[in-house]
Amino acid sequence: MVIVHISAECYPMAKAGGLADVVGALPKYQNKIGEKAMVVMPMYQTAFLQQNKWDVHFKGHTNLGDWFFDFTIIKESTGKLGYDLFLVDIHGLLDRPKIYGYPDDIDRFVGFQVAVVNWLTQWEVLPDIVHCHDHQAGLIPFMMKYCFDYQKLQLVKTVLTIHNAQYQGVMDWAKSILIPRWDISKKGLLEWNNTINSLATAVKCADKITTVSPAYSQQLKFQSNGLETLFDNEQGKCVGILNGIDNELWDPATDSMIANHYNASNVIVEKKKNKKALCVKYNLDPNKPLIVFIGRLVGEKAADVLPGAIQHALDKTNCGVNFFIVGAGETATESALNYLVQLYPGNYNTFIGYEERVGHEAYASADFLLMPSRVEPCGLNQLYALRYGTIPIVRDTGGLHDTVVDMGDPDGFGIKFLNANEQDIVYSVERAIAVYQDKIQMNKMIQYAMQIDHSWESVVIAYKKIYESIL
Repeated sequence: MVIVHISAECYPMAKAGGLADVVGALPKYQNKIGEKAMVVMPMYQTAFLQQNKWDVHFKGHTNLGDWFFDFTIIKESTGKLGYDLFLVDIHGLLDRPKIYGYPDDIDRFVGFQVAVVNWLTQWEVLPDIVHCHDHQAGLIPFMMKYCFDYQKLQLVKTVLTIHNAQYQGVMDWAKSILIPRWDISKKGLLEWNNTINSLATAVKCADKITTVSPAYSQQLKFQSNGLETLFDNEQGKCVGILNGIDNELWDPATDSMIANHYNASNVIVEKKKNKKALCVKYNLDPNKPLIVFIGRLVGEKAADVLPGAIQHALDKTNCGVNFFIVGAGETATESALNYLVQLYPGNYNTFIGYEERVGHEAYASADFLLMPSRVEPCGLNQLYALRYGTIPIVRDTGGLHDTVVDMGDPDGFGIKFLNANEQDIVYSVERAIAVYQDKIQMNKMIQYAMQIDHSWESVVIAYKKIYESIL
C-alpha cells in the first residue's frame, strides 16, 4: 500500500507543535510493517534543509489564480528518516524561515496544495491513499475530486487527520480564484458560514476522518470553533485514534540530549542527577518538587492563567515547589511569566523560546509536567512525560482524558483537574507536593508510568484498518 502524507509540518524538518512529531513518526512505523509511506511538505528555510543533502525529483509549472509559477520537488537523499521526505519549493512563497505567521499564509498553503496535486497527476502509478493533515492540506480532497485538471486522481482515496480543529484555513470567496478550475456545482463543499473553510471542505470531501484521540472525536461535536453541526452530521466517518510517540527518539535510556540516562530500574537515582544539573543551570532548588510547563504560550494551552496560578501557588505553599516554564507565544503572557523571575528567585525560572534539547532536559529532570489546556486534541507532552518518569498534572479534556488516570484511582499515575483556572491548578499543585513527600507512592507512580506503552506499533495497525476499509 502506497501512502502519501501531506502536512505543513514534519519533525525534524520543521516543527511548531505536535503535528510535526506525529507526521515525523507515523510513516516510519508504517514502513516497518511493510507499507510504503512518504511525506510531502513545504520547503522552508530551516537548519535541517541546510544541513542535509537533497535530490531534485520533479520540476513543474502551474498557477495560483493569475500568477503562474514554477515549482520543484526535492527529496532527502539518504532515506535516514525511515521514510521518503519530499519538499515543495515555490520560490518567494514557501522558502521562508517560519512555518506560519505571514500575512499571505492562505496563498502560501493553497499554492503548496496546488503544486502537490499537480505533481501527483504526473505519477505513472498513483498512490493508494493520500493522507492529509489539518487544514493546510484540507483542499486536496476537493481538488482531487472536483478540479477539472486533476480528474486522474478522482478515485484515489483520501484520509483527513484532524490534529486541531481550532484552526480552519478560512478565506474569503475572492480567494476562490486560487483553486484550479473546479466544478461550480460543488460550491457547497467549499462553503461554511459564507466563507471558504479549508477544514470543513476536507471533512465533507475526505473518504475517512480520524482525530488524534477518541475523546476528541466526540468533543468536536460540542467544541470545534463553529463546526459542531458539521462534525455531528459527519460522525459516521469519524474515528478517534490515539497518537503514539516515537520510542526510539524519546527514550531516556539512549536520549543524546540528556546527560544521565536511565530506565525504570534506575530512574530514581539517575533522574535526580538530571534534576540537580537543571536546577543549578536555572537557579532552582533541587530539594523541592519541580513542576515544568513545556509548550506554546497561548490561550489554547491556558498559558494566560499560568502567571497568576504560579504566583498563587508559590505564595500559598511558602515557595515549597519549583516552577520552570519552557515555551513561546503571546507577548503579554511571556512578559508576565518573565516578571515572576524577579519575584521568586530560586524557585522559578523561564526559558522563553523552544529548543528541542531544553525540552528533553526538562522531561528528564522534572518531577511533574503541568498541562492546564483548554483544548488538547491528543497531547504528546504527557506521553513524553510518562516515558521519562515525569508525573502529568493535566486538565481532564480531549486526549488528556484518554491517557492520564488520576492518582485517586488504585492504578492512577497522574493528577487531573476539571477547570483551566487558578484555583484548580493551585489545588493540583498542592496534591503534587503531598505525593512528592510520600516517596513510596511517588516512586510507585514513576515506575508504573514508565512501563505504559504509547508506542506507534499498535497505532499503525489501526490506521491500516482505516485505509483498508475505504479501499
